[in-house]
Amino acid sequence: MAQGRQNTNATGGQAHPHSQGVPGLAPTRDGRRLYYQRLAAVGGPAQAPTIVCEGGLAASRSYWAPFQQAVKGVASSVVYDRSGLGRSAPAAGSRRLAALARDLNDLLDHLGPGPFVLVGHSWGGPLVRLAAAERPDRIAGLMLVDPTDEACPLLLQPSTRRQERLGQYLSAALARLGLLGFAYRSLTAALPADAAADMRAEGYSLRALRTRARELEDIEGDLRSLLAGPPPLPDIPLTVVSAGRTSIGMPRRVRAQATASQLHRARQSPRGRHVVIPHADHMVPVTAPTELAEEATRLLGR
Repeated sequence: MAQGRQNTNATGGQAHPHSQGVPGLAPTRDGRRLYYQRLAAVGGPAQAPTIVCEGGLAASRSYWAPFQQAVKGVASSVVYDRSGLGRSAPAAGSRRLAALARDLNDLLDHLGPGPFVLVGHSWGGPLVRLAAAERPDRIAGLMLVDPTDEACPLLLQPSTRRQERLGQYLSAALARLGLLGFAYRSLTAALPADAAADMRAEGYSLRALRTRARELEDIEGDLRSLLAGPPPLPDIPLTVVSAGRTSIGMPRRVRAQATASQLHRARQSPRGRHVVIPHADHMVPVTAPTELAEEATRLLGR
């Protein structure tokens, strides 16, 4: 596994702390290690739950940096790389949703007793729901950020699988040419300099695309499993955030169906709240980090 870079001065001391916090390695139950970074709260309540961020499909920790900076006055936050992404070694076994949720719970085991607020973006939405259902005793709240949701019928159509395969093929081709980062240059430019450098070095590689292919292996099967048996959630605050703008892969029709499914998810909880951020596109942690931090603050009761 690649080791984390160190920003040191000429005497060997720490020169510039990373915008995403102090690095660490969390062991999994089968002997792997997950790379994470913990950013301490600045002036927040000492007993506030720790916010743990779970990324979307094949997304590493780096794009959470703007949200971490926006929320650090309220709570500490942790971001991490799933196996095969960023600085975490790949896994030999399944990368289906249940396996990813087990890894997240292994990370939480390492971080301490909690409590935690889990924030899941896109494919990270159903992932944090599964993790919370497995160990509800330590979860103080959930925030699902423009989540993939099994209640969206469009996600179960053959046309969606064709689009996934096409997107994977094109992304891999761009990665081979060294051009995938150029396609996402506006996203990278919105990050702090250190997180942007990490993203350029780690996020647009063939290694990341191989992991994406594994995470794509049976999304439909995972969604149908969720439909057949939705994970029971504890009686905790739940906020579901929808983006208000269309984007590549989210034209108007898709955007409308996704938002409807997200409203449905919020309504399944007696403490559910649904909010639309009008100027955000699907990459909400980057396009609306301040508003997302405000929702996290509300969820924490601050």
